[in-house]
Amino acid sequence: MPDLRIGEPSLSWGQLPSAAAGLKSVGDAAREFEALLIGQMLKSAREADGSEGWLGTGEDSSGTSVLEFAEQQFAQLMAGGGGLGLAKMVTQGLAQKASGGDAQR
Repeated sequence: MPDLRIGEPSLSWGQLPSAAAGLKSVGDAAREFEALLIGQMLKSAREADGSEGWLGTGEDSSGTSVLEFAEQQFAQLMAGGGGLGLAKMVTQGLAQKASGGDAQR
């Protein structure tokens, strides 16, 4: 039977990342979340179209795979370029909260 133990955490309490590094990782996570959201929106729009598949030729698994890959890449590019602005809002809100500022306006 394989050993299924979980490894030790890589950080201890004395080794917490700096606030700047934490903010960068929050920004990265927010952009990834936004890219995921944009990708799901693109997928929903494609599926709601009601067409018979890529180029209207019926279901084509390779065509569908290509479209899904293109949607993911497009979503990553959009989120990296600012996207819908969600990542920026999340990052700014968390930065205000972390600095003790009022997150509501």
